[in-house]
Amino acid sequence: MRIAIPVEDTNISGKVCPSFGRAPYFMVYDTNGEQAEFIENTAANSPGGAGVKAAQIVVDQNIDALLTPRCGQNSADVMKTAGIEFFQTVGDSISNNIEAYKNNTLLELKEIHEGFHNHVGK
Repeated sequence: MRIAIPVEDTNISGKVCPSFGRAPYFMVYDTNGEQAEFIENTAANSPGGAGVKAAQIVVDQNIDALLTPRCGQNSADVMKTAGIEFFQTVGDSISNNIEAYKNNTLLELKEIHEGFHNHVGK
């Protein structure tokens, strides 16, 4: 399985980013090979549509599941169309969330918000 997590930096010991569309990076983790790679979120500073652009970046990585604290409706729609599952992160530790996912203890992310329209990047 390939999972994606919005993250603050390029260190697996780092933190989950509280924002999906405005996260600086996405960590793509392959649970079979237990390898991580970091993808720059080029949508993070977009003046508009960052969530949808970020969702397409995730879809292009052939992801099976997204681990995130929250997600906007437009982003979710793009990823749901691609068959990506959503899971609610617990705390901000990347490694703890990976372990929780592998142990099937993360809950499905069901509360999708409307999005933060007119929000400009950091």
